[in-house]
Amino acid sequence: MSTITPSSTSTLSGYDLARYIDHTVLKPEAAEAQLVQLCEEARRYQFMAVCVNPVWVKRCAQWLQGSSTRIATVVGFPLGATLPEVKAYETQQVLEAGAQEVDMVINVGALKSKDYALVTRDIAAVVRAVRSGGAITKVIIEAALLDDEEKVIACQLAVEVGAEFVKTSTGFASSGATAHDVALMCQTVGPQVGVKAAGGIRTYADVLKMIEAGATRIGASASVKIMQEAEQATASRKG
Repeated sequence: MSTITPSSTSTLSGYDLARYIDHTVLKPEAAEAQLVQLCEEARRYQFMAVCVNPVWVKRCAQWLQGSSTRIATVVGFPLGATLPEVKAYETQQVLEAGAQEVDMVINVGALKSKDYALVTRDIAAVVRAVRSGGAITKVIIEAALLDDEEKVIACQLAVEVGAEFVKTSTGFASSGATAHDVALMCQTVGPQVGVKAAGGIRTYADVLKMIEAGATRIGASASVKIMQEAEQATASRKG
C-alpha cells in the first residue's frame, strides 16, 4: 500500500497527492453533466479513482477509457442494511459494468447487535464477488456510528475475510473521517491493508491530517479545490 511519512506531507502536491484521491460524486441528485465533469477533472489531475453510484459506472468507464484513473463504486450504500446476497449480486453487476474497486457498507445494526457471523458473511459475500472480477474491496465501517471497540471489531472482520481496504465513512452519517479513527483503523489492520478516509474532507489541510494519521486513500468531492490549495501552498514555499 502507498504510504507517506508525516515529515514529508508538507511537500505533498501534484501527481503524488492526486494518487491518494478518489474523486467522488455520490449525491442522489447528481445528473450526467456533473458526472462528465467529474471524469474530465479526474483525467486532468490523474486522480487515483472516481467514486460514483452504480448506475454511472459503465458511462464513467467509457469516459475515462485510456486514463490512469480507476472506476470505484458503492454497494449496499448508504445504509448497509441489505441482504448479503443482494450486495453480492449488486457487486457482480457493477463489475460487469466496469468497476475496478467496490466500496461496500457493512451491516452496522448487525455489528452493534454483536451478530458477527452475519457481518462476516456480509463482507465475505462481497469480497468473493469482487475477487472473481479481479477488483478490490473497501469495507466502509461507518465509524461515526460506532464506539472504538466496535470500530476495531469491524476492521478485524474485514481483514479476516480478505478485504484490501477499510474505510471510515459513507459521508452520509452525522460526521465523517477523523484522524483518531484513521489512526485506530491503521493500528488494527496493519500495513498490508489500506485505510481510506472519507466524509467531510474538504481542504488540503484535512488531507494532510488524514495522511499523517495513516490514510492511504482519501475520498473527497472537493478534490479540485484541494489540488488548487496544494498548488498554492507549493507556490508559497517556492516564493
